[in-house]
Amino acid sequence: MGTRKQPSETGKAQRESHWKVGELADSTGLSVRALHHYEKIGLLAPSGRTEAGHRLYSEEEVLRLQQIASLRALGLSLNEIRGFLDEEGYSFTRVIELHIARLKERIEAERRLCERLESVAAFLAAREAAGGAASAQRFVETVMEVTKMSENIEKHYTAEQLEQLDRRKQELGQERIREVEAEWPRLIEQVEAEMEAGTDPKDERVQELARRWMELIEEFTGGDPGIRRSLGNVWQEEGNVGGMDTARMGDLMDYVGEANATSQGRR
Repeated sequence: MGTRKQPSETGKAQRESHWKVGELADSTGLSVRALHHYEKIGLLAPSGRTEAGHRLYSEEEVLRLQQIASLRALGLSLNEIRGFLDEEGYSFTRVIELHIARLKERIEAERRLCERLESVAAFLAAREAAGGAASAQRFVETVMEVTKMSENIEKHYTAEQLEQLDRRKQELGQERIREVEAEWPRLIEQVEAEMEAGTDPKDERVQELARRWMELIEEFTGGDPGIRRSLGNVWQEEGNVGGMDTARMGDLMDYVGEANATSQGRR
């Protein structure tokens, strides 16, 4: 709070251990307006008044103001600070725990934002590679598209599954995730070409593509059957995922499923 100034001498004992609002503002670096606001919301009220009606703050209020400044430095709101200082059994441990929880929420929000931006970057890179223009309008549309896609996909998973997927991403690492994101479009294109050509699902080329398809799904889900079902629900219930028409993807998945079933039947 800074070095405290001694109040001006008036000759009155009442003033010897009290500070006027201006004096307290000068010594703490706060504005008079801020101190008035603290009083208005019941956070810090002066204990006395001069004969002229000026506010006087005692040593006790100065100590409380020091506590307020410390808690503000931890990121607590004024309402939270008031609640903590006024409750019985005030615990500094609770203050720290609250701040830690808030920081974790902020870190999680930043992590999700980072993932979303990475998805936007991947979308834009794919469109640019296909000859699309990288205009400001295209950027905004892509952000909205990725945001809507993320929200729609997340609603199909339980909180526990989302946590499990987050752990899975950390295990795989960003480099591996980018490799898989780049491989999926090529694999989809290859499967689509074989399906359109009418290649029998029993054909060795299709069998190999189907095996790779299932390997990537297993890598994403970690082999968890519940997550695999939720992933299937995404493709069944959403109209568009990642810019891909889910109806068309459904045909590809059926084709891959038939090839995979044929492969398993041979074992």
